Order: sequence, then C-alpha cells, then structure tokens
Amino acid sequence: MVKPIPESVKKIWDNWNIRGVILFSLSLQTILILFAPLRKGTGNKLIISVIWSAYLLADWAANFAVGLIAENAKDTSEKKHKELLAFWAPFLLLHLGGPDTITAFALEDNELWLRHLFGLIFQAVAAGYIFLLSLPGNELLFPTILIFIAGIIKYVERTRALFLASLEKFRDSMLRKPDPGPNYAKFVETYVSNVQANIQTGISLVPEARFFYRDPGNIENKLDYLEVMHFASQYFNHFKGLIVDLISSFRQLYRTRASFTTEFSPEDALRIIEVELNFIYDVFHTKMQVTHSVLGIILRFTSFGSVLVALSIFYLRVEKNGFNEFDVGVTYALLLGATTLDIIAFFVLVFSDETFVALRDGNTESRLGKTKSRIADALHWCLVLKSPRWQECHVQHSHRGIKHEVLATPFMFRRWSGSVSGHSLIRYCLKARPSSVHNLACCNKVIKKLGIDIIFQIIARTTNKGMQFLQIYKIIRVLGFVIKKLLVLLGLAGIVDKISIELYLSHEKFTKELWLLIYNEVKRKSLSAGSPEALRRICSAKGDWILQEWNGEVVLESYGIADVAYDESILLWHTATELLYYTTEEGADEITYNAREFSKLLSDYILYLLVSKPAIMDAVAVIAKIRLQDTCADAVRFFKEKGIKSNEVKKACESILKVDTSFPPRDVKGDKTKSVLFDASVLAKELQELEVGKKWKLVSQVWVELLSYAAFHCGPRIHAQQVSEGGELITFVWLLMAHFGLVEQFEDNKLDTRTEINGQMFTQITC
Repeated sequence: MVKPIPESVKKIWDNWNIRGVILFSLSLQTILILFAPLRKGTGNKLIISVIWSAYLLADWAANFAVGLIAENAKDTSEKKHKELLAFWAPFLLLHLGGPDTITAFALEDNELWLRHLFGLIFQAVAAGYIFLLSLPGNELLFPTILIFIAGIIKYVERTRALFLASLEKFRDSMLRKPDPGPNYAKFVETYVSNVQANIQTGISLVPEARFFYRDPGNIENKLDYLEVMHFASQYFNHFKGLIVDLISSFRQLYRTRASFTTEFSPEDALRIIEVELNFIYDVFHTKMQVTHSVLGIILRFTSFGSVLVALSIFYLRVEKNGFNEFDVGVTYALLLGATTLDIIAFFVLVFSDETFVALRDGNTESRLGKTKSRIADALHWCLVLKSPRWQECHVQHSHRGIKHEVLATPFMFRRWSGSVSGHSLIRYCLKARPSSVHNLACCNKVIKKLGIDIIFQIIARTTNKGMQFLQIYKIIRVLGFVIKKLLVLLGLAGIVDKISIELYLSHEKFTKELWLLIYNEVKRKSLSAGSPEALRRICSAKGDWILQEWNGEVVLESYGIADVAYDESILLWHTATELLYYTTEEGADEITYNAREFSKLLSDYILYLLVSKPAIMDAVAVIAKIRLQDTCADAVRFFKEKGIKSNEVKKACESILKVDTSFPPRDVKGDKTKSVLFDASVLAKELQELEVGKKWKLVSQVWVELLSYAAFHCGPRIHAQQVSEGGELITFVWLLMAHFGLVEQFEDNKLDTRTEINGQMFTQITC
C-alpha cells in the first residue's frame, strides 16, 4: 500500500519542524512591529490583509512551537539538544507577548484579555515543564531563566494592555471619583438652628453664569507642533468618554466649544483631531497605556536587560562544541531578533505622541521642566515629519487654472490615509472607470519634463491595438463571465458584488478646501445650538435644517428630505447631484467650482459608505441595499434600452433628464420597487431652475449636513474602529462636531446652581 506521506518527507519534517516554526514565528514578529503601524495610514486591502494574517499566525506559530518543543524534549535523549530546546521555549513567550505596535487587530480582540491571561498561565507552565526536563546540569540555566523573565514580562504587558482597552475597564477608568454632593443633613441643621434662634432666614438658588464666547473670525497664529500635542491630549482626555457613551453636561459642551472656536484655526483643528485619533489608535491597539508609566518603563528595561545579559552569557560563557551548528545559528537569530525588536520598540516609544505630551506638560520653569523642553527641542524634527503637509495641485478637468491644496504627507508618516473614496451610481451602472480630480504622480511630471511622454503614449496605443487584434479583451470578458457564474453557483454572489464595486471606486486626495467647507458649516450650525433643544434639532437634521435656512429663496416641491428615510434621501440627492454635475458646466468663479466639485465628492463618499462600509451606516440605513439594487437595475435597463455605452456618462444623464416626469414616478411604480432613479430626476429638474452659484452652494450644504447626520448617528466604537483601517473622513467630522458641542451624550443640567442661605453661599454644585 502506498503511504500518503513519503518517509523522506516525514524525516524532513521531524528534523526541521521546530527550527522552521520558530524562525517563522520570529519573522512574523518582525513583520508586525514594522508594518502594523502602517494600517493607520492606508486603507489598502492587501496591506491590511497581510497584517491581519501575520497577527493571526503569530499566536498560532508560537503556541504550535511550544507544543512541538514539549513533545520533542520529552522524547529526546541528547542532553545538549534538550538544553537548547529548554532555552528556545521562553523565546516563544516573548513572541506571544507580541510587539508594542499591535496588541489587538480589532476592538473586539481587547475583550479577549481573559483568554490571553489563561494562555499566559498555560504557556508559562509549559515552558517551565520543558525547563525542568533539562535539569539537572543545564549549562544554559541562567540564560534560560533570564529569557523566561523577559517573556513573562512581555506576555503580561500584552494581557494588561488588552485588559485596559476592554470596554468595561475603559469605561471604569473614565468614571470620576464618588461625589456625595451637598451635606443635606448639615444644610437642614443650619436652617433649623437659624429659625429657632429667630434669625430671619432665606434660601435662594443662584444660577451659575453661562459661558458665552465670541467668534474671533480668522485666527492667524498657527500652533507649533508641541502645542498641537498638548491640546490634542487635553481634548482626547475630555472626549474619550464618548467612545463608551459617557455623558457630559451641557455646561461642559459650552466650555469646550468656546475654547475650540476662539483659539484654533481650521487647519489647527484638523491637526489636533489627527493627533486625537492617533491617541485612540494607541489606546485600543498598542501597548502605549502600559509602557507609558513608571512601572512600564522599569519592566521594559528589565526585559531588555535580561535579553542582553542572556546574549552575552551565551556568546561569552557557553561552550558550543556539543551543539548542532545550525541550532546555534537559530539561537543567535532568536537572541539578536529579540534584541533588535526591543530596540525598535524603544524608538517607537521615544518618538510616540504620548512622549511629546509628557515632555510638553508640567512646569517649564523648573530644572526638570527645562530639561524636558531641551529633549523636546532635540526630538522636534519627528513631529515635523508626522505633521500634515499640503501640496498645491492643479485641478485636472478645470479650464480656469484652479488649484487645490492636497494633503500629501509621506506614506510612512501618515496618521490617516488622507483619501476620500467614492462610489458613483451612474458610472457603476455603466461600468465606466472613475476619473481623478487631482493627480500627484511624480513620475508623470518627470516623464513630461524629460519629453518622453510621447514615447509612452505610442507604446500604450500600440499595446492597445495589439490586444484588440488578438481579441484579448473579449477573452478577458469571457473568462470574467465564466468565473462570475461559477462563484454564483457556489453561493458566493456577495463576493462577486463586492469585487465589482471595488473595481469602480474612486479615491480622491483630501484637500484643505474641502476641510474648510466642512469646518465652516459645522461651526456655523454650532453657533445656533444655544440650548439643549436646539442642539437636538440640529443633530437630528438630515438636510432639512439647510432647506429651512433657504426657505423663501428655494422651494422644492418634489421629494425633499424631511419626508423620506435617510437612506432614500441619500440615493435621491446622490442621483440628482450626478445628473446636475454631468449636465452642467463648471462655475464661473472658484467658489462655485469648488461647491460643485465638493458636492460630487461628498455625494460619492456617502454612497461609498452606504455600499462598502455598512457597519458605519447600519444605524441610519434601513433598507438601503434593497433600494440601491432596485435603482441600479432600473438604471441598467434604461441605459440598455437607449443603447448608451460605458463611456457615455454625460449622455446617460441627459437621457434621464429628458424623460417626461409629469406623472409622479412613485405613483406609477407603486410599492413593488424601491427605485428612486426618476424621483431623483424630478429633484434635479427643480434644482436646475436655480441660479448656478446658488444651486451648488445649496447642494454642497445639504451634503455636509447629510454627512454630519451620519457621523452623529454612527456608533462611537465604529468610529474608533476606523482609525485602524486608514481612517475615514466621517470620523473626523464626528470628532469635529464633538469639539463644537454637537454630541448626543449630554445631560441638560438644570441644577447648575449654588445654594445660599441669607445671601451666603452654602455649597457649590459644579459640572
């Protein structure tokens, strides 16, 4: 009988399984410490998948290696080999402790801290068992003990980091100290004694003064890098309670809004929010909470010192003649790998935002404060690298030479992706590739300067003709059709839809002009939130607040916003924006042009969230998927009947607008379909009646309000999750709204008063 696994393969596995798995575990640790921070700055699925795979495999490889070592150490009779196996086992505790740059891939991983605690206990027992098998007479006794200590410290660090970031513990850490409030018994005693002594007694509740603030207009003074760290830390400590739904008082919102509005420019506000989101990432996904403490630093130096001493002893004191030469090489790889990973972790710790906050805070006049300031000045260049950089860029499709300032922070130093993705309904239905508004490709500029762009154009045209002659495009389409049908037969139609959507997504660079639009609109609305009732109305508005502001100038008789569901409103206004964008020319001035472009950008972005980020929009989009599918099916059928090709987007929009909509589309279609294609055409025709500048200003304001509504109603933990996936613009809007006092978690503190007896303050009730 033929054996399924040949003897030669089994022999190779028996001889190399432990060595291979240990080196594989070390390589995974290297990948994680180097590449895990990159997921803050990119939403690239491939990079995130690699990090996710390494994260899952790292624990599996270390656990599997411990099991292999325990089994092999029990069976082997070679003394030297058993000693080396006992020395290797604690290294796997180091690996299970993981790098500082990633403790949890997703927020849910933090809730598994108890599992990691049990894993720590069992793996420590297993490593101890392997060590005992090597006794007595183990020449590697002291190095093994030292690595064991370092491994336990690392594993405890990770378990504690997960525990501190778990939902319950994080909420508990935010609770203030118990406050029994005013001494009621003493108050009554004082009052009664005054009455009995025939002292005329009066009790009054005196309201505390409200905090009002002025709008200073343009703020010219730009914050320096350390000031950004300082304010970001303060605001983070104030707003991190939002993540676990802790409630603030309305008075606190006034204070925060006053300081944020009067002290910072829009650009400084963006810089502060960027750092705040980075703090959220560090708290929930790294060891920063553990390592940024006196105990954490002591344990870190103890761990690093143990590894260094173990390396020195093994190199200088251990006789290696009895060991396998390759095994000695593996041991050096483990020792040097552990040392290198600790050095990298040290630099990550030194150059972290939390370190700069610690150097900035405190008394700068004291000797210690001056020393900290000098250290901060020496490390100042790191903050310069990580700060947002703006690059002036020509808008590609503009004939007026309009320029935008595009976020162009280098990839390695980004705090978020700086990208705004988009999904165009009409382009997707036509299978038309998206075009980019901004192009920062440096290689294209170099090619044009060298004058060789014509050569590349000739090569591209020649290649295209060759592929057409060889029918390559048809072959690709046929293969794609066959693969799609096979996946559908296997019940994987959802994957096909996701891949299809990803192919037609646009990715635009974030611009300063877009941020100014959002900032000014949110700030303008916050000025109207002078009472809890007004605040609730503003936060629940999904476009209708803007239309009320325009009441008298603009009257939309068709399907507006207030009378439809949020997801339906998105599709209506998205399709209407598409129809207007592709059938009207760019504005006569830069303001109108920007309003037009940003309306399209935000329209595509919110539809992208609805389609590709359902977790973000689940709270507000009830039957969005059904409505979107019906609208797409309606559009595809219409384009097919009209014979419209994939690159004829403008013609497609013009054809939709030409359809007579004198009969209300809803009355004709009834409840059988949820399509809003021609309802949007009615809305677009009404908007076409407006003057161009007024039209695009209205549409851009509606889209900012629709985005604000989604940001407000999205769960805070969903926002916190986005920082580990490249970040999203909607999360910036959510935190910006919080800084302007537009949050849901507040209480209307009507007892914001002080109690006085005969005009003398008895007690103070503060927020």
